[in-house]
Amino acid sequence: MYTAVIIEDDPIITRLNARYIDLDPRFTVVKTFSSANPALVYLQNHAVDLIVLDVFMPQMNGSELLRILRVKGVNADVIMVTSANDAETVQTMMRLGVIDYLVKPFAYERFQLALEHFCQRREAIQNGTISQGLLDRALFSNAHGNLSAVSSVPPKGLQAQTLERIKHYLRSKPEETHTSDDIASHVGLSVVTVRRYMNYLSEQNIVESEMDYSTGGRPCIVYRSLPESG
Repeated sequence: MYTAVIIEDDPIITRLNARYIDLDPRFTVVKTFSSANPALVYLQNHAVDLIVLDVFMPQMNGSELLRILRVKGVNADVIMVTSANDAETVQTMMRLGVIDYLVKPFAYERFQLALEHFCQRREAIQNGTISQGLLDRALFSNAHGNLSAVSSVPPKGLQAQTLERIKHYLRSKPEETHTSDDIASHVGLSVVTVRRYMNYLSEQNIVESEMDYSTGGRPCIVYRSLPESG
């Protein structure tokens, strides 16, 4: 099991990130921090696999913290989850070895892709001799438009006819957003099945997804059909 640390000063985002990570059985959150200095002390003394890091924090920002961690020999992989989307910050963090960069607000599916990208990288480098196929999957994950994205054939377990049914429904209401429950009730599928199809459609940039915080209760993911290219 991979161990993860979250460094984020917003307690709501911390809880959301932790919940997303806990949904993946390959990971466990071992510690959360709301500021940089305690995180720095902990990470110098405890090896972890993954750091989920914000940029804007008390004491020092995320790029300053990551520079120090690298100098100290902390080589954990890092996923940025932040509102900082200026080119300079993004380039700085990438040069410091960040493997993925999520701009707030983000949907669960995008976070899930970041975790999958991390796992693919780890699997590739843990196999001793690395084949070209493993390198391709590790370096060109779905989070960044991987090689499978050019294929129109759905992956194993997904049916082309069912995909077309869902796409037809979404495109019949292009200005509206839809939850998995909405889609399931209109196309006659279970919510669990619809989520699998929506994950795939999001990866293929056929739909866009975002988190809806206006429900008054638990946030939910909503989907909207994207215009067809060409």
